[in-house]
Amino acid sequence: MTPAPNARAAGSESSGPVLRVLVADDEPLVRRRLARLLRAEPNLELVAECKGGLSAVELIRSLSPDLVFLDIQMPDLDGFGVIAEVGVDVMPSVVFITAFDQYAIRAFEVHALDYLLKPFDADRLQSAVARARAKLRAAQHGAFPGEDRLRQLLAEMLRTEETVVPKKASPFFERVAVKTDGATRVMQIADVDWFETDGNYVRLHVGKNSYLIRSTATRLQEELDPERFARIHRRFLVNLDRVVGMEPWFGGDAVVLLRDGTKLRLSRNFREAFLARMLGDHTDSVERRAED
Repeated sequence: MTPAPNARAAGSESSGPVLRVLVADDEPLVRRRLARLLRAEPNLELVAECKGGLSAVELIRSLSPDLVFLDIQMPDLDGFGVIAEVGVDVMPSVVFITAFDQYAIRAFEVHALDYLLKPFDADRLQSAVARARAKLRAAQHGAFPGEDRLRQLLAEMLRTEETVVPKKASPFFERVAVKTDGATRVMQIADVDWFETDGNYVRLHVGKNSYLIRSTATRLQEELDPERFARIHRRFLVNLDRVVGMEPWFGGDAVVLLRDGTKLRLSRNFREAFLARMLGDHTDSVERRAED
């Protein structure tokens, strides 16, 4: 965890109380970008940064910030776990930070919480800060409109995670939020034909359209249902329901054919596992025919 210096003195460019902010995100680049943008905000104090949920809980309890920018996916304790540990009734205002999460979308849909969808821009961050300031001003004159609804929503989501999620047959993601034409759209994972990774970003191919999200191949494999999706190349993951065939290629590689005519390279490093998934006990005979 990293203590952060004060951004600006109170009352410099904006009226009202200083907004005390904490940032919790496990990605260093995201933390640095958030810190830089927040320090440019008038009358705002960035009190601390941390990279994990457990650190966030400790800092929230000790520093009592007004606002927490909270990553939903962190290795030690996720965003909703942070809220549960701190306590719904005493948790500061939260702006979720997310690229790919099914639980956050429930909050997005009822507009009870604000969020930043990675990658976010300065204007989007400013609007989140402005909303938090409005909440603090309203709180000075009584309950913030929708405050009870917010608390009820968080309590319901936490109860759902405790009682429903452990019993679900599949814990994998079923929806993802994407940006398109300046708006946010919720996509069903089952509608994605294939994923193409590129560094810290992933392109979702859905029919003739494609959408960019912030994620990696490794994280994607952990989040997707292995019964539905398979890695066929260091850059490609395919929806198994879209696969209609396979053709031989050079050097032991092959080409996977999708329903819409797309051809994706199947690396020999992933070939055996892919064929086992697709064909089961018939894998050996198919391999022999391919070699012949």
